[in-house]
Amino acid sequence: MSETQTFKATEQYVKIIGRTYECNGALWLALSGGGVEFSFYGKKAEITIKGDQVAGSGNNETRIGIYVNGNRVVDDMVNEPLKRYTVFESDMEQNVTVKVVKLSEAAMSTVGIQEIIVDAKEGIKPTPENIHKIEFIGDSITCGYGVDDDDVQGTFSTTTEDVTKTYAYLTAQKLQADYSMVSFSGYGIISGYTENDEKLLTHLVSDYYEKVGKSEGKFDGTLVPQSVSWDFNKFVPDLIVVNLGTNDDTYTKDDPDKQADYTEQYVEFLKMVRRNNAGSKILCTLGIMGDRLYPWVEQAVSNYTKETGDANIAAMKFDVQSAADGYVVNSHPSEVTHRKAAEKLAAYIKELMKWE
Repeated sequence: MSETQTFKATEQYVKIIGRTYECNGALWLALSGGGVEFSFYGKKAEITIKGDQVAGSGNNETRIGIYVNGNRVVDDMVNEPLKRYTVFESDMEQNVTVKVVKLSEAAMSTVGIQEIIVDAKEGIKPTPENIHKIEFIGDSITCGYGVDDDDVQGTFSTTTEDVTKTYAYLTAQKLQADYSMVSFSGYGIISGYTENDEKLLTHLVSDYYEKVGKSEGKFDGTLVPQSVSWDFNKFVPDLIVVNLGTNDDTYTKDDPDKQADYTEQYVEFLKMVRRNNAGSKILCTLGIMGDRLYPWVEQAVSNYTKETGDANIAAMKFDVQSAADGYVVNSHPSEVTHRKAAEKLAAYIKELMKWE
């Protein structure tokens, strides 16, 4: 006898991953790595996914991954207004854990989880929270830009982004931590990525850090995530890892005045982060795609502590990627580089946070 039941992706039934927003009966995801996780004992699970107004355009639609018991069973581009996936089916009742993850970044498109349908007498329940919580703030490196395309001369596409292959996602896994990511390709502290030495002021993380996200895509085709303030009580991190400066470096180069400007604005950004996360340790990092600005990151951390008296902050330099480990689109880090970065970061965090 079928025990089919339908659920909405709410906290009562699923563990929320990252920043999400409920809009018109669906749970919407914008940022990389956002999603849900739940478990049940039963025979079947289907998930209905909702596209935004970008779906069907063929241009930087959302890429999603759905996992069953740790294995990715769906890897798809959301190119229709509604898509239903049968993610699990069995003749026998089984214990099943399902996770939905937005693999591509916020800026291009968003996606909604419309409903979850299971053949399970007891229904579904959220998976337990992990003991640790980390927020990652970053740029294209944190988004997994081009990680699935080893053509260095290739062009950006959401089809080749996969946040689960990034140093950030892998670090959270290694430390068995719940995570939230706030990352946008091309964004920085004082300037976004620029090729003409002009400051790109439209791509500053500080403009959107306090929002649910920033996207061309609209929740339910009507609401842009940058119009919605984020409730910082929903995810309270033990640690916040900031990895910003790679794009700023395209503007600052070796100009000491511009580098000093970066440091000054970095301090202001740290104040914003602290304002919203009173008890979190902050760790400032840089270096995977170049470490020229790293001394200025250290300077920002030092200046911030002097100005505020807040010493709950540290800095760590990543190793610069090597040709031997390969590059992907626009010389972004390969999977190998991400794995090495995750090893270094996880080891550093364990010591910093005294985590087992």
